[in-house]
Amino acid sequence: ESSLKVTGVDFLKSQNTREHHTDGYNNQNLVVRRGQPFQVQVSLNRELRAADKLSLRFGIGENPLKNRGSLLSLKPEREDFNGWKISVVKRNGKECLLSVTSSPNAPVGKYNLHVKTGANIYKPENGVIYLLFNPWCEDDAVYMASEAQKNEYVLNDTGYIYVGSAYNIYDRPWNFGQFEEFVLDACMYLLDKSKLSLTDRRDPGTVSRAMSALVNANDDNGVVLGNWSGNYISGTSPMDWIGSVTILQKYYKTKKPVRYGQCWVFAGVLNTVMRCLGVPSRCVSTFDAAHDTEENLRVDIYLNEKGEKLNSLSFDSVWNFHVWNDVWMKRTDLPNGFDGWQAIDSTPQEQSQGRFQCGPCPVKAVREGDVYLPFDSKFVYAEVNADRVYWVVKKVNGKDKYFKVGTETQAIGKNISTKAVGQNRREDITREYKYPEGSREERMSMQRAYSFIRPSGLVPRSGYASTIQTLGGNTQPLVPKEPVTQSGLHLEITNTEPLHPGNPLEMAITVKISTPGSWTVELTGSCQLQYYTGKVQANLGTIKETINLEGLSEMQVPLKIAPDAYMKTLSSVEDEVLILVTAIAEVKETNDKLTKETSMRFEYPPITVQMPETAKLYNDFTCAFIFKNKLNVTLENCKLLVEGLGIFKMTTFEQGDIMPGRIMKSEIICTPTRLGEKKIVAKLISNQIKGISTEKGIIIT
Repeated sequence: ESSLKVTGVDFLKSQNTREHHTDGYNNQNLVVRRGQPFQVQVSLNRELRAADKLSLRFGIGENPLKNRGSLLSLKPEREDFNGWKISVVKRNGKECLLSVTSSPNAPVGKYNLHVKTGANIYKPENGVIYLLFNPWCEDDAVYMASEAQKNEYVLNDTGYIYVGSAYNIYDRPWNFGQFEEFVLDACMYLLDKSKLSLTDRRDPGTVSRAMSALVNANDDNGVVLGNWSGNYISGTSPMDWIGSVTILQKYYKTKKPVRYGQCWVFAGVLNTVMRCLGVPSRCVSTFDAAHDTEENLRVDIYLNEKGEKLNSLSFDSVWNFHVWNDVWMKRTDLPNGFDGWQAIDSTPQEQSQGRFQCGPCPVKAVREGDVYLPFDSKFVYAEVNADRVYWVVKKVNGKDKYFKVGTETQAIGKNISTKAVGQNRREDITREYKYPEGSREERMSMQRAYSFIRPSGLVPRSGYASTIQTLGGNTQPLVPKEPVTQSGLHLEITNTEPLHPGNPLEMAITVKISTPGSWTVELTGSCQLQYYTGKVQANLGTIKETINLEGLSEMQVPLKIAPDAYMKTLSSVEDEVLILVTAIAEVKETNDKLTKETSMRFEYPPITVQMPETAKLYNDFTCAFIFKNKLNVTLENCKLLVEGLGIFKMTTFEQGDIMPGRIMKSEIICTPTRLGEKKIVAKLISNQIKGISTEKGIIIT
């Protein structure tokens, strides 16, 4: 009697991937999600009989063993093994159609499939199956009920990262590209590199924490090397990326960290990795985010007598924006009530349990003030809830003395933003992280947080400050309030003309008084260029004026900076810089002091994209990029970077110098290889301007 042998295995890729929402992956092998059935067709050398022994063997890792749980031997109609099941759907002569359902908490990763018949083992070609998290499965910890949300947070391969400043937020298009070639393989390589145990690979919390560590290169040779120095000669400037694909492909090929990233690059790549593995994920931008507050919930800002911010004294800082990620999951390791969005952050700022990793921290714990919950919730809470305290440093008898000129309790953690579901617009999610400022719930949440974080007294915390006597070290009240001045003094900073590079910067400080009487106000104002991390790059100019106000009135004081004062700095730095205006006002009669600062960004002419609204699969079409330099300065060393997922690979056009008034036009021939709505992203960079971005959608039929 001939022994039963397998002659072939068909993984029914197109049917399975459609049902598993994995048909987008550009991969030779079968990609499926856990907890959901998939089918395989096994061809045999003869018909299957009752006495025949047939089993499917799934092995994960280098050396799969049954007793370790890394080798699963599944026999049809037998009781499940580790939560996996297999059944015969139908037999047809020598063909046998099997249905396999993995456990909804199976370890994610790459499984080798072998078919065993009696003593024979058949190893199919392309026999590696990729198993991912499954937001469509109710028993999976990452289950998400809303289809629209899954389409955005799992399946959308493009999006925006919000940057700029609270005064003007803008979107930076970003291609996540989780379905592109080698991206899934790069994620699987990271999973192996993480050395997570099989048990840990079941849990999206542990996996997301490990990925937050591996996306930065610190301490584990991870994907992206951070660099905030302003010198990027030996790599790619963080401003020059328009997506994660090139970065992950390069990393997978070289297995070496890719140079260089800043926070939005880390967040963009981590978002790709989490969506690729099947965990719903979104990029979250916080404006005026506190850094390095040593968990005392305070950021000290030091100014000189001209009102200019000093870099050297400040250990801690306020970043104009910071970007991290939220991932969606049930937290089975925590008390009830903390499921849903969890913050994770791969920008290397502070070590957690000995590695540069951050999260998952329940967003609800940040809102409720439950900052004792794992992981890193004190750190995330401080980023969005610290106070900002201003000190003026004056020389008194040859020694530095520090004078407090203002406290802002509502200035940190503003306009928390992410891309809206199914729409190309910004959604404000501040309410998910914080109760409304001044509400009863906010006060209770703050009291709760303060019971776990002990804020130190109000003393300056710079290295220089520790040696001198400070102004009354009275500790902070439990719930600090915005200081109310006797004169009702209020400051506003605005730009009065568009801030175009090459033009004078025309701004104004408005001083308002809301109490009757005669008031003398000493106003000091300064203008500086700074990085988004709050580091000052150049001092551009200051004003000092004494103004007299009668009763309820206001006065606008202009602050104007000539192009010569800043253009040289603008062309020599590698990063995008913001315009920082700081104002200090002192009312003579009452000794009231108030400080206000605003960061603004330069405004640039647009890039326009010309192409059809629809195109047919595999039919070429032309896409043109047009840019007119409407500025008064020549843009030197222009480069145009373009990428269209499913249409064309990342391409760079060297454009040389573009004189004022000149028009640049570049064309690319596009061949769409995937159906549906696709996007083309373009970015122009030059010495003077670090990033004008645009995007345009096209429907491929």
